Amino acid sequence: MSDKSGGSWQDTVNDWLVSIIVAVALAFCIRTFIFEPYLVEGSSMFPTLVSHERLIVDKFSYFVRDPKRGEIIVFRYPKDESRDFIKRVIAVGGDTIEMRDGAVLVNGKKVDEPYTYKDDPKGPNHSNYRKSVVPQEHIFVLGDNRNNSEDSRFADVDFVPLKLVKGKAAVSFWPFDKARIMP
Repeated sequence: MSDKSGGSWQDTVNDWLVSIIVAVALAFCIRTFIFEPYLVEGSSMFPTLVSHERLIVDKFSYFVRDPKRGEIIVFRYPKDESRDFIKRVIAVGGDTIEMRDGAVLVNGKKVDEPYTYKDDPKGPNHSNYRKSVVPQEHIFVLGDNRNNSEDSRFADVDFVPLKLVKGKAAVSFWPFDKARIMP
């Protein structure tokens, strides 16, 4: 039996199979190397990001360059690489980092951080962090909600190796009324 165009039903099935295989392979490549959806869980990045906000993570940029200070990144948690964390890059390899009474100093200069959560009911964050040099091929990350963030101040995260960085937060797309391109 053949269809009206002169091809057999096997040809039609083969065309569909090839189309499906190509679509799956393309989706796999896009998700692996270019973009990946990400669901924010928890309040460590509040007020910049809220729990259950959905993002698109740009994975391609870090194939051609390293993360920069101020970027929001997704990385694999160093103690359990099956988990992803989202934090802000504060210092990069070779930078000196220090925290005194909650003030962050990078290379001896206080960092202006308008994005941090300042109205925490727990009060202001008075964290201290010993003066350290970020190793090459590593970054120092902090959550914007310093009183509720497991970040580089803690031994289980510490300096994050660049090889664990998945990408940078590029676009927030849900909830729709908060959709925006990330700075």
